[in-house]
Amino acid sequence: MTTSQSTVRYEVLDPCLLGRPVHRLPEFAAQLREDLAQAMRLNVHRRYWGTFQVDEVSFSRLDGSEARQRWLGFAAPSGQLGFALERKILLNVLNYRYGRATRAEPAVDEQAVRVTATEERLAVVLGQQLVSILAARIESNLPAGGRELSEEESIKAGNGTQPGKGSWVITIALSDGELQGKAWFALDKQVMGNVLGGLMPERDAGKKGSKNPGPLAARLQVGLSGRLVSKETTLGAMFDLRVGDVIPISLHRADVMLEESRLFTAAVTEHKGKLCLTSFEDIE
Repeated sequence: MTTSQSTVRYEVLDPCLLGRPVHRLPEFAAQLREDLAQAMRLNVHRRYWGTFQVDEVSFSRLDGSEARQRWLGFAAPSGQLGFALERKILLNVLNYRYGRATRAEPAVDEQAVRVTATEERLAVVLGQQLVSILAARIESNLPAGGRELSEEESIKAGNGTQPGKGSWVITIALSDGELQGKAWFALDKQVMGNVLGGLMPERDAGKKGSKNPGPLAARLQVGLSGRLVSKETTLGAMFDLRVGDVIPISLHRADVMLEESRLFTAAVTEHKGKLCLTSFEDIE
């Protein structure tokens, strides 16, 4: 078994990302790599991806070969996402999908093949598949995550726009035998903020979610104890007690205590085999 470590490279951050756990991006990259690898093994995706495997997932800023790719745009619950795939990978999937070639054949010359409507439709299908996996990972990491995307929230293709230089991108390294290539996700500020928000430590997320915690009286927890019965007896009578002796008592209203202070009296009742307190009255 071979393993690869996800890497992250980052430059000057946007002001809205300051204070966010950017150092934990490799953690998200590892999660996404596992999600993609598992999804590609499913029958619904395997018929497209065949024996492709995910070698590496990494974060970087847009500046290089990915800027020259043809980008598709997708609307996700977390924001706008861009997707690009090297054409040699796309043509390989196209030929395999429609039985024009086998995996054993060498990669086609993309310069000699004109762009067809079928190729463009396939690019959208593959983009929706992978973007859906990314969107699901982002949603599951958020505090209210762990849910499946509804039909209204499904990934929708839109007009592709070239991401600006310096935009955050996720690079996916793919391979299928001798063929190696890459795919990219471009993340807008909202999506990147959600990625980092899902990586925040629980204590920080808890602080952020407690801006309106409610009145102090509703949040302050105290421990109450109920004194069901008390009986006075002599020291001699106590020492004369033996196993099996019965102490006669009468059960009236119980005292409800906060430490040593009596706050209420309450009636003692039985409910499903348990003693319960009810009919509380303030101590005057």
